Amino acid sequence: MKNMKTQMVFITIAAAALAAGCTSRDTEALNNLEKDRFLVKTEKAQIKNIEDYLILVGSVKAMDEAVLFPRVSGKLLKNLLTEGDPVTKDQPVALIERDEPGVVYEPAPVPSTLTGVIGRVYQDSGANVTPATPIALVVTQGQVRVVVDVPERYMGKVFMGQAAYIKVDAFPDTLFRGKVYRVSPVVDTKTRSAAIELLADNSGGQLKSGMFSEIRLVVGAKSGAVAVPSSAMISENNKSFVFVPVNGVAVRREVRPGISNDTVTQISSGLKSGDELITFGLYGLKDGSKIKVEN
Repeated sequence: MKNMKTQMVFITIAAAALAAGCTSRDTEALNNLEKDRFLVKTEKAQIKNIEDYLILVGSVKAMDEAVLFPRVSGKLLKNLLTEGDPVTKDQPVALIERDEPGVVYEPAPVPSTLTGVIGRVYQDSGANVTPATPIALVVTQGQVRVVVDVPERYMGKVFMGQAAYIKVDAFPDTLFRGKVYRVSPVVDTKTRSAAIELLADNSGGQLKSGMFSEIRLVVGAKSGAVAVPSSAMISENNKSFVFVPVNGVAVRREVRPGISNDTVTQISSGLKSGDELITFGLYGLKDGSKIKVEN
């Protein structure tokens, strides 16, 4: 027991000495750093194709939708199709048993008015129905529409055939391509916005009617542009700047930006492809500040 206690004391002393040594080395390294030197990261300006876009929100809708109703009153005898089943125009989706004492009728069909798929079945067998009772929803989703409200101040940037990207929460890493195919000729006086509709291919069936979506409406594009990260841009007195590393010093350089988005910005003048600029560690950085570039 005594030997075990002696060993534990020895281990504790050794651990404390090791920790003290590490602390001493860290403190020494910190003291050796110049207090006024900034730790930064850099990137090189690159040639890229840049798109500028408006970010809006909208709702996905099937290209065509139809709610089916019975033509007679009675009881729902049977649903012939269920959600997801394909259906053709005039194909019966349900049968209605007419409820008239003393009279026998053949079950009355509820025909589809569209060719598509069954999106929803509203009633169960045995339910009492009338011509005002919805029986099923039919949708066509080979293509989908995305309905978007555009603020009035941006309407001058909207035009027919305009490209857009559609993103939904169900597929966060996928951008679906669409284009503007309908623009409302009026502005809502309450919301000060106008409705537009995008058309998108949905042959894979991933986009579902009713989905919430984020829209990136392309309002400008530039191919072969000198591009830098937007986060590296600094604006001051209506001028734009970046910092470039020169012999261990940050040098502020005025640039002229072009189109931009939340990721990259075009540089029309002031930088060329391959030029290095500071992209991280900009807080507090000034023209002439000493820097250390992190590898």
